[in-house]
Amino acid sequence: MLGEYRFTGRRASDIAADVERAVAEGQLAPGAALPPLRDLAGELGVNPNTVAAAYRLLRERGVIETAGRRGSRIRPRPATTPRDEARLPVPPGARDLSAGNPDPALLPPLGPALAAAAAGPTVLYGEPVAEPELLDGFRAEFRADGAPDGELAVCSGALDSIGRVLAATLRTGDTVAVEDPGWGSVLDLVPSLGLRTAGVPVDDEGPLPDAVAAALDAGARALVVTSRAQNPTGAALTPARAAALRTVLAARPHTVLIEDDHGHGMVDQPFQSLASDGRGGTTVTHWALIRSAAKALGPDLRVAVLTGDADTVARVLGRQRLDAGWVSHLLQRAVVELRRTDAAPAAAIAAAYRARRDALLTGLAAHGVRAHGESGVNVWVPVPDETAVSAALLHRGWVVAPGSRFRLGSPPAIRIGIAALAPAEAPALAAAIADALRGPTHGSRVT
Repeated sequence: MLGEYRFTGRRASDIAADVERAVAEGQLAPGAALPPLRDLAGELGVNPNTVAAAYRLLRERGVIETAGRRGSRIRPRPATTPRDEARLPVPPGARDLSAGNPDPALLPPLGPALAAAAAGPTVLYGEPVAEPELLDGFRAEFRADGAPDGELAVCSGALDSIGRVLAATLRTGDTVAVEDPGWGSVLDLVPSLGLRTAGVPVDDEGPLPDAVAAALDAGARALVVTSRAQNPTGAALTPARAAALRTVLAARPHTVLIEDDHGHGMVDQPFQSLASDGRGGTTVTHWALIRSAAKALGPDLRVAVLTGDADTVARVLGRQRLDAGWVSHLLQRAVVELRRTDAAPAAAIAAAYRARRDALLTGLAAHGVRAHGESGVNVWVPVPDETAVSAALLHRGWVVAPGSRFRLGSPPAIRIGIAALAPAEAPALAAAIADALRGPTHGSRVT
């Protein structure tokens, strides 16, 4: 395909825009090699420095990657083609378990809360950007859960918060240690900010400490960790794992630590702080802990509260004032009202999701299938060939998410969203997965 494509542009910005458009339209495929600088400069009749500047722009925008003498290539997941677009079709009558959404039946109705929010005073330019009652409530919960005392900010969800912290603390070309497998949106977000990813293996207790230490020692300046309900594996930090990670971080205090606790309000594992050193201080200088309302109260409530060190939070708020300005006070007040009325009881929601996860994990274990799902709304099943298994399940009426959406270098797997899976359905799905794993050439044994 590359040989057929004719690049255009005389300025670096025009060349970069041409490549981005070609990637978005599928004319340049992921993995395609770009011409050497001098070759493309000769083809376009421009100075090689102009092409070098275009390639630099494309790297900063997460479109291409450069591997020394091997040249530049379109990234496997360019920022213009996010992972979420790689979905399997859902035939009529099939059960779609690929999205990983919360169960709408467990989400509270928003009408009464929005009506109460609308009854509040009109907010004008120049007024405080956050609702005091929202900040007070989260501040109390952060303290009760052992997080360090920090400043507070309100952002538009967990991903917005992560992006703002990374942009506020890192420079183009810096490396971020991320969970592998991990949240596909984060794996796409990091390169879109002009940053590099370093995958860190994950087990049921969270990131492996030795791997985190190796990534940081190799140059990673930031670490993003999911506290509970990790997407896609369901991992949840245990006290022992958190203690080991705190030791790693305390020895590397200049690491930017981002703790994503999006599972707050819908899990039954206690929160484990990595930023707190247990003595009233912090393990690192720059840190942020994020809690979103999306999973427990509703994805359309684009509200997350983050706490962190004064410098990081000040930078986040300073940049926010220059773009979004603030998160709608109507949404902030709605979250306050939902929390005030306990419209989404955390214990009941956590118990419902645990029952669904346990039903599927038990069913899979009965067939000898190894799987993961300590918390949250997903179950992760390692497979030898995720494309073949996903296709076989689709043929049987089950739509799952191929693990490639969530992986950098970790082994293949499939992700199953259990929020919409009734416990009574789990045995049939487990049998279908076992059957798909056997396949026509695997015999009767499932490993």
